Amino acid sequence: MLEQNARDWSPVSTQRLLLRRPLAQDEEAAVDLHTDPRTNVHHPVPASVTRASSARTFHEIRQHWYRHGFGVWVVVDPAEPENLIGFTGVSHRIIRGRPALNLYYRYRPEVWGQGLATEGALVAVQMAESLLPGLPVVAYTSVDNIGSQRTALAAGLERREDLDVDRGAYLDLYLAKGW
Repeated sequence: MLEQNARDWSPVSTQRLLLRRPLAQDEEAAVDLHTDPRTNVHHPVPASVTRASSARTFHEIRQHWYRHGFGVWVVVDPAEPENLIGFTGVSHRIIRGRPALNLYYRYRPEVWGQGLATEGALVAVQMAESLLPGLPVVAYTSVDNIGSQRTALAAGLERREDLDVDRGAYLDLYLAKGW
Protein backbone atom coordinates (compact mmCIF):
# COMPACT_ATOMS: atom_id res chain seq x y z
CA MET A 1 0.00 0.00 0.00
CA LEU A 2 1.30 3.39 -1.00
CA GLU A 3 1.87 5.55 2.08
CA GLN A 4 0.92 9.20 2.00
CA ASN A 5 2.13 12.45 3.50
CA ALA A 6 -0.63 13.61 5.86
CA ARG A 7 0.17 17.25 4.97
CA ASP A 8 -1.10 16.53 1.44
CA TRP A 9 -4.42 15.36 2.89
CA SER A 10 -5.15 17.69 5.79
CA PRO A 11 -6.51 20.24 6.19
CA VAL A 12 -8.58 20.57 3.02
CA SER A 13 -11.10 23.31 2.38
CA THR A 14 -14.11 23.21 0.11
CA GLN A 15 -16.58 25.96 -0.61
CA ARG A 16 -18.42 25.32 2.67
CA LEU A 17 -16.37 22.79 4.63
CA LEU A 18 -13.10 22.32 6.43
CA LEU A 19 -11.90 18.71 6.32
CA ARG A 20 -9.18 17.85 8.80
CA ARG A 21 -7.44 14.98 10.47
CA PRO A 22 -9.34 13.71 13.55
CA LEU A 23 -7.97 14.69 16.95
CA ALA A 24 -8.37 13.02 20.35
CA GLN A 25 -10.67 15.83 21.48
CA ASP A 26 -13.12 14.92 18.67
CA GLU A 27 -13.94 11.57 20.25
CA GLU A 28 -17.00 12.56 22.30
CA ALA A 29 -18.65 14.38 19.38
CA ALA A 30 -17.76 11.46 17.08
CA VAL A 31 -19.33 8.92 19.41
CA ASP A 32 -22.41 11.12 19.81
CA LEU A 33 -22.77 11.33 16.01
CA HIS A 34 -22.28 7.62 15.44
CA THR A 35 -24.72 6.60 18.19
CA ASP A 36 -27.45 9.08 17.23
CA PRO A 37 -30.44 6.87 16.31
CA ARG A 38 -31.20 9.15 13.35
CA THR A 39 -27.80 8.34 11.78
CA ASN A 40 -28.53 4.63 12.19
CA VAL A 41 -31.97 4.47 10.58
CA HIS A 42 -30.53 2.43 7.68
CA HIS A 43 -28.04 0.42 9.74
CA PRO A 44 -28.87 -3.27 9.25
CA VAL A 45 -28.30 -4.02 12.95
CA PRO A 46 -28.83 -0.72 14.79
CA ALA A 47 -28.62 -2.38 18.21
CA SER A 48 -24.97 -3.22 17.45
CA VAL A 49 -24.09 0.49 17.40
CA THR A 50 -23.06 1.26 20.97
CA ARG A 51 -20.92 3.96 22.54
CA ALA A 52 -18.13 1.37 22.87
CA SER A 53 -18.35 0.24 19.22
CA SER A 54 -18.50 3.87 18.09
CA ALA A 55 -15.41 4.72 20.15
CA ARG A 56 -13.63 1.76 18.49
CA THR A 57 -14.66 3.08 15.06
CA PHE A 58 -13.26 6.50 15.93
CA HIS A 59 -9.98 4.96 17.12
CA GLU A 60 -9.75 2.92 13.90
CA ILE A 61 -10.24 6.12 11.89
CA ARG A 62 -7.41 7.79 13.83
CA GLN A 63 -5.15 4.74 13.54
CA HIS A 64 -5.61 4.71 9.76
CA TRP A 65 -4.20 8.25 9.64
CA TYR A 66 -1.18 7.21 11.74
CA ARG A 67 -0.50 4.11 9.65
CA HIS A 68 -1.14 5.51 6.17
CA GLY A 69 -0.98 9.32 6.29
CA PHE A 70 -4.58 9.82 5.12
CA GLY A 71 -8.07 8.67 5.94
CA VAL A 72 -11.50 9.82 7.01
CA TRP A 73 -11.62 13.50 7.87
CA VAL A 74 -13.53 15.27 10.60
CA VAL A 75 -15.82 17.76 8.86
CA VAL A 76 -16.45 21.19 10.39
CA ASP A 77 -17.95 24.46 9.30
CA PRO A 78 -15.00 26.86 8.83
CA ALA A 79 -16.96 29.52 10.74
CA GLU A 80 -17.33 27.12 13.70
CA PRO A 81 -14.21 24.89 13.60
CA GLU A 82 -14.88 23.47 17.08
CA ASN A 83 -18.27 22.10 15.94
CA LEU A 84 -17.95 18.64 14.33
CA ILE A 85 -20.71 18.19 11.75
CA GLY A 86 -19.60 14.95 10.18
CA PHE A 87 -17.03 12.66 8.63
CA THR A 88 -15.92 12.17 5.05
CA GLY A 89 -12.94 10.44 3.48
CA VAL A 90 -11.39 7.26 2.18
CA SER A 91 -9.55 4.39 3.83
CA HIS A 92 -7.86 1.21 2.72
CA ARG A 93 -10.07 -1.86 2.33
CA ILE A 94 -9.85 -5.20 0.61
CA ILE A 95 -12.93 -5.75 -1.54
CA ARG A 96 -13.36 -9.11 -3.24
CA GLY A 97 -9.66 -9.80 -2.64
CA ARG A 98 -8.59 -6.52 -4.27
CA PRO A 99 -7.09 -3.43 -2.62
CA ALA A 100 -9.50 -0.51 -2.76
CA LEU A 101 -10.43 2.70 -0.98
CA ASN A 102 -13.67 2.76 0.99
CA LEU A 103 -15.53 6.07 0.65
CA TYR A 104 -17.14 6.96 3.97
CA TYR A 105 -19.48 9.79 4.93
CA ARG A 106 -21.71 10.40 7.92
CA TYR A 107 -23.14 13.75 8.97
CA ARG A 108 -25.24 15.16 11.78
CA PRO A 109 -28.93 15.07 10.84
CA GLU A 110 -29.15 18.84 11.38
CA VAL A 111 -27.12 19.39 8.19
CA TRP A 112 -28.75 16.73 5.99
CA GLY A 113 -30.23 17.88 2.69
CA GLN A 114 -27.69 20.68 2.13
CA GLY A 115 -25.35 18.77 -0.20
CA LEU A 116 -22.51 18.76 2.33
CA ALA A 117 -21.96 14.99 2.13
CA THR A 118 -21.71 15.25 -1.65
CA GLU A 119 -19.30 18.20 -1.40
CA GLY A 120 -17.03 16.25 0.95
CA ALA A 121 -17.31 12.98 -0.99
CA LEU A 122 -16.39 14.70 -4.26
CA VAL A 123 -13.18 16.02 -2.71
CA ALA A 124 -12.36 12.62 -1.23
CA VAL A 125 -12.79 10.88 -4.58
CA GLN A 126 -10.80 13.54 -6.45
CA MET A 127 -7.93 13.38 -3.97
CA ALA A 128 -7.94 9.58 -4.02
CA GLU A 129 -7.67 9.60 -7.81
CA SER A 130 -4.89 12.17 -7.71
CA LEU A 131 -2.81 10.92 -4.76
CA LEU A 132 -3.59 7.18 -4.88
CA PRO A 133 -4.02 6.47 -8.60
CA GLY A 134 -4.97 2.97 -9.59
CA LEU A 135 -6.91 2.20 -6.42
CA PRO A 136 -10.65 1.96 -7.04
CA VAL A 137 -12.96 3.90 -4.76
CA VAL A 138 -15.93 1.94 -3.42
CA ALA A 139 -18.87 2.70 -1.18
CA TYR A 140 -21.35 0.32 0.29
CA THR A 141 -24.71 1.00 1.83
CA SER A 142 -28.08 -0.59 2.41
CA VAL A 143 -30.73 -1.02 -0.25
CA ASP A 144 -33.08 1.44 1.45
CA ASN A 145 -30.48 4.18 2.07
CA ILE A 146 -31.29 6.19 -1.04
CA GLY A 147 -29.54 9.31 0.31
CA SER A 148 -26.25 7.46 0.66
CA GLN A 149 -26.62 5.98 -2.82
CA ARG A 150 -27.27 9.45 -4.26
CA THR A 151 -24.19 10.84 -2.54
CA ALA A 152 -21.97 8.09 -3.96
CA LEU A 153 -23.42 8.57 -7.44
CA ALA A 154 -22.95 12.35 -7.22
CA ALA A 155 -19.30 11.74 -6.23
CA GLY A 156 -18.78 9.83 -9.49
CA LEU A 157 -19.28 6.24 -8.38
CA GLU A 158 -21.44 3.82 -10.35
CA ARG A 159 -23.73 1.08 -9.13
CA ARG A 160 -21.91 -2.30 -9.12
CA GLU A 161 -24.28 -5.20 -8.51
CA ASP A 162 -21.40 -7.63 -9.11
CA LEU A 163 -19.79 -6.42 -5.86
CA ASP A 164 -22.91 -6.69 -3.68
CA VAL A 165 -22.64 -8.92 -0.61
CA ASP A 166 -25.68 -10.87 0.58
CA ARG A 167 -25.44 -11.05 4.37
CA GLY A 168 -28.58 -13.16 4.67
CA ALA A 169 -30.64 -10.68 6.69
CA TYR A 170 -29.57 -7.76 4.50
CA LEU A 171 -27.65 -6.84 1.36
CA ASP A 172 -24.54 -4.63 1.20
CA LEU A 173 -25.15 -2.65 -1.97
CA TYR A 174 -21.93 -1.44 -3.68
CA LEU A 175 -20.99 1.51 -5.85
CA ALA A 176 -17.51 2.00 -7.30
CA LYS A 177 -15.27 4.15 -9.46
CA GLY A 178 -12.19 2.80 -11.17
CA TRP A 179 -13.04 -0.83 -10.53
